[in-house]
Amino acid sequence: MNIQILVAEDDENICNAVKAFLIEAGYAVDTCFNGDEALEQFHEKAYHLVILDIMLPSVNGKELLREFRKISDAPVLMMTALTEDRHQIDAFDSRADDYVTKPFSMQILIRRVEALLRRSGMLNDSSIFCGYSLYPESYKIIYENTEIALTPKEFEILLYMVQHKGKVLSYDSLLMNVWGFDYDGDERVVHTYIKNLRQKLPLNIIKTVRGVGYSVCEVESL
Repeated sequence: MNIQILVAEDDENICNAVKAFLIEAGYAVDTCFNGDEALEQFHEKAYHLVILDIMLPSVNGKELLREFRKISDAPVLMMTALTEDRHQIDAFDSRADDYVTKPFSMQILIRRVEALLRRSGMLNDSSIFCGYSLYPESYKIIYENTEIALTPKEFEILLYMVQHKGKVLSYDSLLMNVWGFDYDGDERVVHTYIKNLRQKLPLNIIKTVRGVGYSVCEVESL
């Protein structure tokens, strides 16, 4: 299923960054920069999840949330620089499903989106590839009924690669999407984690594409 997400955020840099990360994670994303545009989008397309900035021009995020709830029960994630408890309470009282404050990690935002979509039944509870079952919410991986002990970062790398199976993921892509766009390290840390993963996985599914990056693939094609 093609999961449709709307991002309403007046800061174009933040909006475009969120859109890029969501698209990279496999979602279809529309964006708008003010409340009037968001209202139009609500009635033009059935969204599976909406991300709303509270401080939007023309119609603010709280008013938009109330309008959206008249036509949909899809998850709504409020995204704002307002950190006071009263703003979060107001949002939840208006039937928001989650609330994230700026600045935020893109990886945390993606995890929140995934959690909301799982709760609404739009995502499966696990990712399965080559006999491995990965459970994102609990950071658990099972192979032949046995749990494999991975560090959180090792799990995130493998999950990201499985979610993009068939694609060659560059070192920069792995660094940006697993460690975050503000990480100061270089590609050597990727090599180290991939080496550790290969040592821990009973069945090696990670392929090296020299000078480019890594991918996961069926064992026969390694």
